[in-house]
Amino acid sequence: MEHPDNRLLSNAELLELQRWNTPAVYNGWEQITKSDAGKDGFNIEVCRDFTPEMGPMAGYAVTVVVEPGNVEHRKQNPNAWSEYRRYVGSMPGPKIVVVQDLDKPQTYGSFWGEVNSGVHKALGCIGTITDGAVRDIDEIHTVGFKAIARRLCVGHAYSHPVRWNCQVEVFGRTVRPGDLIHADKHGFLVVPREDESRLLESTRFMDSNECQTMIAAARNASGLSTEQMLQIIDAACEKFAENKNAKYSPNGNC
Repeated sequence: MEHPDNRLLSNAELLELQRWNTPAVYNGWEQITKSDAGKDGFNIEVCRDFTPEMGPMAGYAVTVVVEPGNVEHRKQNPNAWSEYRRYVGSMPGPKIVVVQDLDKPQTYGSFWGEVNSGVHKALGCIGTITDGAVRDIDEIHTVGFKAIARRLCVGHAYSHPVRWNCQVEVFGRTVRPGDLIHADKHGFLVVPREDESRLLESTRFMDSNECQTMIAAARNASGLSTEQMLQIIDAACEKFAENKNAKYSPNGNC
């Protein structure tokens, strides 16, 4: 079933997307997108998943810019935290908080700790992607809040929301409020709105296609000669491509 372009995926659909890792979702996405799948969508810079045991997350972006090394932001808008939290609470979920840290490449303090992750979890957020730091990582794990960041740090410095509900850039990738994101220990994928409705079906198809052709061939090679094994793998690759091209335009590789 396809969805109108203006409809968010349901929570059930997002939960199903979380059953695959981000590379598998990318494999599905590249079959349906008009974007350059070789360069677009995914993080360019290295990021680190500090909660890999929590598995993938899939949700919609809420965005905020911070600059923990600058004390002036607290003076300029003392009510920023309250205003920002109301923005987060007003947005549909599940939500992934994407935080751009203006101090980069320096790191003076973390936007995230035990308290802030708990507050955001209560507001319907499932995790964060930040090009800054996180701290209290054991407590964040206890909260059940996924954390993808550049590094860990000790303090919070002068952490304060500077602006929110705006376009941000993290790890070389632009993220806009409401963007669908899939993320795990490999990195993250920002899915264009026009691709959302077909993403789950294409991910299902490509994963099944791999399992029924190339993966099955590679794992059933016991007792075969090298030549026999290579012939079976060649045939599996051809079948994989045939299945893919029958459903999508031939824009991928074996």
